[in-house]
Amino acid sequence: MTVIDVHAHVFPRISRADAGVLRDHDGPWLRDHGDGSGMMMLGDTEYRPVTRALWDPAVRVAEMDASGVDIQVVSSTPLMFGYDADVARAAEWCDRVNAQMLDFCAQAPDRLVPLCQVPMQDTEAACESVTRAVRAGHRGVHLGNHVGPHDLDHGAVTEFLTHCAHEGAAVLVHPWDMPENPRTDDYMLAWLVGMTAETQLSILRLALSGAFERIPADLRLLFAHGGGSFPYLLGRADNAWHRRDIVRKDSPLPPSGYLDRFHVDSAVFDPRSLRLLVDVMGSDRVLLGTDYPFPLGEADPGALIRASELTSAQKNALLGGNAARLFGLDDLVGPGRARGGPGVVNRSTNVPVGAAGSDRTNGTITRETR
Repeated sequence: MTVIDVHAHVFPRISRADAGVLRDHDGPWLRDHGDGSGMMMLGDTEYRPVTRALWDPAVRVAEMDASGVDIQVVSSTPLMFGYDADVARAAEWCDRVNAQMLDFCAQAPDRLVPLCQVPMQDTEAACESVTRAVRAGHRGVHLGNHVGPHDLDHGAVTEFLTHCAHEGAAVLVHPWDMPENPRTDDYMLAWLVGMTAETQLSILRLALSGAFERIPADLRLLFAHGGGSFPYLLGRADNAWHRRDIVRKDSPLPPSGYLDRFHVDSAVFDPRSLRLLVDVMGSDRVLLGTDYPFPLGEADPGALIRASELTSAQKNALLGGNAARLFGLDDLVGPGRARGGPGVVNRSTNVPVGAAGSDRTNGTITRETR
């Protein structure tokens, strides 16, 4: 079984000067300390300490080998979106970031699959950006779950999502930019509570506004963090739809009627939560996602799925089969490719994939019992 992690972040080695493309004084950049550690920066402000795996593909692939992950679908760190910048600057910034993402993944093309980012503050620019990126080799796009006050059901955003469907670009939605509130300042509560609420809000707005009726049904849409609090509170939302006309006024179906319109990752960290998630979404709509390489991510990728009571077929679907379908990865996992195919090099070992000494032989992963 090919193991595919669909929720893994990258922050390319962007300099302070590069950050000036986006904003004059507080653009995002990476301070590399030269000892395997670094700091995500916003201008002169330290944002978050990070490790070399965030920007070094060789280190990343070595860690993927150690943890049993065959392929990562990689996306930029949300700090890099730049939705509040001037459109022209944001478009140039996204093109630069997307080029660096392609360069990053080119170091291990059989292992790393890129998603682009786009200037969502302008629909036309965003559509042009994703078209360029898909033509250049990106498999989809990574979006924040809102653009200022505009949620995913806003007309400009649904226009972009429709364009993605026409381009065949998968869409990963990640919560970000939670409202500042002193009640969530402590204990990372903005991440623990705010992010899950943001994702639930996004899914419910798509459902209750009727946006799912307007967006093409073949849009490949994925929400991070197990869909946030949505799966657990779906019954509450359905109950409200049935009992209150102000809830159902714009939607012909209750929220549960749109479960076949999106996917979620498996980053829920608890066997009971995973059981509920699969019960609600179905085993064909949950994909392995770890939030690598950040500390809140799953430390042992796929362990929760493997330890679950799911059938072998369901586990294989969650661990990789669903991701291969959603992101169109048959060229990487299909027959005869030997998890990358002849001539593709495992960059962590400099050994051709499938050759003697590789961890993949004749298209079969030798770590099947992990």
